[in-house]
Amino acid sequence: MRAIVCGAWGKVETLELGELPAPVPKAGEVLIRVHAAGVNYADAIMVGGTYQTKPDFPFSPGLEAAGEIMAVGPGVERARIGERVMAILNHGGFAEQVTARAHEAYPLPQAMDYATAAGFLTAYVSSHVAIRWQGRLEAGESMLVLGAAGGVGLTAVEIGKAMGATVIAGASSAAKLAIAKEHGADHLIDYGRQDLKDEVERLTGGEGVDVCYDPVGGPLFDKALSSLAWGGRILLIGFVAGVPQIPANRLLVKHRAALGSSLRYFRHNRPDQLKASVDELLVWYEAGKLRPLISAQFELARTVEAIRVLTERRVVGKVVVTL
Repeated sequence: MRAIVCGAWGKVETLELGELPAPVPKAGEVLIRVHAAGVNYADAIMVGGTYQTKPDFPFSPGLEAAGEIMAVGPGVERARIGERVMAILNHGGFAEQVTARAHEAYPLPQAMDYATAAGFLTAYVSSHVAIRWQGRLEAGESMLVLGAAGGVGLTAVEIGKAMGATVIAGASSAAKLAIAKEHGADHLIDYGRQDLKDEVERLTGGEGVDVCYDPVGGPLFDKALSSLAWGGRILLIGFVAGVPQIPANRLLVKHRAALGSSLRYFRHNRPDQLKASVDELLVWYEAGKLRPLISAQFELARTVEAIRVLTERRVVGKVVVTL
């Protein structure tokens, strides 16, 4: 089968379009004919050899995909041949076929196309498990979202609104903030030219926010931590701008909490809550509360370019590879 092949750890540019053996579903797995695959920052990290998991060479990256079931492994009862699904993967999405654990291959809503589905799970589920299960956001609370026009940030804006929160979107330009506004943000902060902490204080009457969703890290983290209300929770989703250091005394003084959330580990430890997250997200999607933004699509042969436009932050929303 055609696939994007990683034969050694290195830069994304070392990936090549080649051939890999077609996978065979094991017990509890399904085989999917891939129509589209989502692109994530983790793809570049995996190719570089610094991701939490290191597949054997050669392998294809790609942590989420959408397509139709071609075959099922032993013990699989729910899935059926020809069913349209989107799946969370260990890797392998940038290929014509991929295997997934059957309970992590979710049927598509009738109105959802493959490109939308390919970019849905990782971003929306990552945000939902962080906000619902770690952040414990409640209706009537306030939430600050950093990187609010990015692939996960935009989903956090929509999820916060669906949960009944007041959402403050932070981004580095007016153009990005306009997109966050279109997706439901109540207030906007351009931290490219405004002071994040000062603006949060102004918007909250000096109280601060109950939850901060931070997929950025780096220099913004310190001001975000200072923007929390008493009892506030900051959610650590990723560190595209660098890994910050947390001064523990600042958590203690205002009864704050810093909470990490990683879908890759959550899915193995809380499969029941993972399913509950997907179920709620699909209800919101069919109700029109979630409007996934797929801003760029690339053919399989252009996968390196697809990863680069994401990691270089040249797009908003999600990027997908189509087959």
